[in-house]
Amino acid sequence: MSWIDKAQTFLVILSVGVGLILGQINWIAQISPILILPLLILMLYLTFLPIALRKFSGILNQFKVVFLSLTINFIWTPIFAWILGIVFLANAPDLRIGLIMLMVTPCTDWYIIFTGIAKGDVTLATGLLPLNLILQIVLLPLYLLIFTDNLVKINVNELFESVFLVLILPLAIATITRYFIFQQKKTIKWFYLNIPKINLTQLLTLNLAIVAIFASQGNTLLNSPQIFLQLLTPIPLFFAINFLLAYGIKNYFHFSYEQFACFSCTTLSRNSPLSLAIATSIFPSQPLISLTLIIGPLIELPIMVLVSQLLLKIRNIKPKV
Repeated sequence: MSWIDKAQTFLVILSVGVGLILGQINWIAQISPILILPLLILMLYLTFLPIALRKFSGILNQFKVVFLSLTINFIWTPIFAWILGIVFLANAPDLRIGLIMLMVTPCTDWYIIFTGIAKGDVTLATGLLPLNLILQIVLLPLYLLIFTDNLVKINVNELFESVFLVLILPLAIATITRYFIFQQKKTIKWFYLNIPKINLTQLLTLNLAIVAIFASQGNTLLNSPQIFLQLLTPIPLFFAINFLLAYGIKNYFHFSYEQFACFSCTTLSRNSPLSLAIATSIFPSQPLISLTLIIGPLIELPIMVLVSQLLLKIRNIKPKV
């Protein structure tokens, strides 16, 4: 794990603090909303740029793991997130929407890092990435219409316009950029050498967007400090139950340890930046939704560190003869 990855949680907390402070300056609070969406679109472009959508070679001979992973991520998890919202956030509709948006989007970067830390099948994890990305872009509007329609009025045209602007357009531009880069060996070499810089710029852009969000809506959090406490039960419970489910599936279907580590990480780790971009676009007057998607990773990342260490302990358990 690079220093950038290790520092991510700290940088998010720092960005929240800087945003809250800057939000007390009137002119900054006024211009911040204008900056949020462009920063998030740029962040997603930089996120999509290193992703090779055709890279399915690592999953061709592992259909069972791939099928079960997609089933957990795109059928079980949305239903489970909806249930958690009803049980723990019944009187907080905006937090319920934020929780659902957080949980229905599987991670497209961090889970590979945690799979590597846990000595899992990184090739399989990398092969799953384009599938997870494409399916969540296609299904996110559907999940919003199915699971949040009774909580907030969604204009279908605006929803699909937002998905196009915030997700499909950056993905298309990133894909076109990759196409031209890969036309010459010189640019290919330059591209791979500069991927760490691209990742750093992506992280900085995300944190600038978080600064802008808290500068514009920080008073909402200051006036509702209980938000963090309200999320402190459903989010850890999601990880605990899904990990136990993954362990049960591993035993029933006789996954190898490497498959199990990859399966656990891809069904646990979430993609909050993607959902955050949609939330700020389609729910600009409901800041609690966006705040939920920022608070979520502050709880998630320490849990994923613990999960990777737990996986290593499971790996070291010798089977009984």
